[in-house]
Amino acid sequence: MAETVLTVSGLKKCFPVTVNGRGLYRERRLLKAVDDVSFSIRRGETLGLVGESGCGKSTLAKLVTKLIPATEGRILYGNVDVTDFTPQQMNPLRRRVQIIFQDPYASLNPRETVQELISAPLDAMEIGDPEERMEKTRQMLELVGLDKSFLMKYPHEMSGGQRQRIAIARAMISSPDLVVCDEPVSALDVSVRGQILNLMKRFQRERSVSYLFISHDFGSIRYLCDRVAVMYLGQIVEEGTKRDIFDHAVHPYTQALLSANPVPDTRNHRKRVTLRGDTAGAVYMPSGCIFRTRCMFATEGCAKGERPLTPLKRIDGDTHSSACPRYPRYS
Repeated sequence: MAETVLTVSGLKKCFPVTVNGRGLYRERRLLKAVDDVSFSIRRGETLGLVGESGCGKSTLAKLVTKLIPATEGRILYGNVDVTDFTPQQMNPLRRRVQIIFQDPYASLNPRETVQELISAPLDAMEIGDPEERMEKTRQMLELVGLDKSFLMKYPHEMSGGQRQRIAIARAMISSPDLVVCDEPVSALDVSVRGQILNLMKRFQRERSVSYLFISHDFGSIRYLCDRVAVMYLGQIVEEGTKRDIFDHAVHPYTQALLSANPVPDTRNHRKRVTLRGDTAGAVYMPSGCIFRTRCMFATEGCAKGERPLTPLKRIDGDTHSSACPRYPRYS
């Protein structure tokens, strides 16, 4: 079995917020952006993370890359527990985990050239001498499909797809074990999106890099990912292989997301699942199942007790798990 490059266990992130109370009274409460999330990613594997806007996906990405501290839980890079590492302690490990942000124009310094942007990780980690860094930068630029004429260009002189290629090159140049991709193709048109996904697959095939791939696009998830985790209100409510999620989804929230995804096939008449009500706030979480306020199958029993992610009973020995209580579980 392939080695595990990332292990997340019981991860939580709470932000203190001020909310309106009765009359003029205002109270301080905790907003649970990420609530008891656990998963692992093996070398050369891609875990897709899907969910509505505001469910905590980007916060989870920042926690995994140690851009913000966790409230509770553990984060392991291989066998190294980095949960309580300071920024200084993290510096030697930065080359192992990199991140690609959603908007390449916002994540690239507009005052730096492509050469400076791509070589920045090598400079920060003091990898090689200046000549070696320059050569490695040129090689990486060629790998992402851009010629050396781009070296002296600035971000505003390039298209969105070209900027995202630069962001990928910057993330890959330090040969990381894991790359966290925070919706890296959502701002791109379909043709460019396909090119970027093919580029990411090529890097994975050649370098055995692992991805945590965050996206709203189920087409990209189906193409790139091996396993899929579905997130709602800071919790993972269903997790399984790509086949489990797309062909045998059991959680009503997952079914609703899939039914809302357009399928370019007139012969595929997928039944539309319509959710009721609005998303419950992460400050005032509902009791019991967190999805029960919008679920078409909710009963009185759904309001009682917690609904943790639990493995389902499967005859094929698969690892499909769900937080919905309507299906039989392993004891």
